[in-house]
Amino acid sequence: MTAPRGRARPKVTFRSLTGSAAARKLATAVLEVLAGVSTPAEAGRAAGVSLPRYYALEARALQAMVTGLEPRPKGRNRTAESQALALSKENQRLQREVGRLQALVRAAHRASGLTEVKAAKKPPGKRRRRARPRAIKAVAVLRRPGSSADDGPASPASEEA
Repeated sequence: MTAPRGRARPKVTFRSLTGSAAARKLATAVLEVLAGVSTPAEAGRAAGVSLPRYYALEARALQAMVTGLEPRPKGRNRTAESQALALSKENQRLQREVGRLQALVRAAHRASGLTEVKAAKKPPGKRRRRARPRAIKAVAVLRRPGSSADDGPASPASEEA
């Protein structure tokens, strides 16, 4: 029987079975008993374990075989890390989309002559003070009554009055 087209079957041989020497020895003992080649007592002695321990290992081996033969879901297995990465990318994409749509709404409002839409409030946090030009600070000082700068040249706003 040949493999279906487009699917490569992984080549599995008995040489590709991995594990420690002790694990391989126990697996050999369990398979010999299941095949009827030896008795459980002989297998326990060959593996260097007691008969109750052999039966416990045999049950564990059979459970592992049944678990290993459970059907697997098709496709790529999603780990928690890959799901978190996918959600992070989706979040970034949606944030870019929101920004793009907000810009389109602002442009449509300006084009139609509607009132200016205020930008969404930024999340709370440390607010930076807006830098004020030195000239504006100087004018504020000059306009204060009783300041030492009163005898200096008058500002253009006070000459007009």
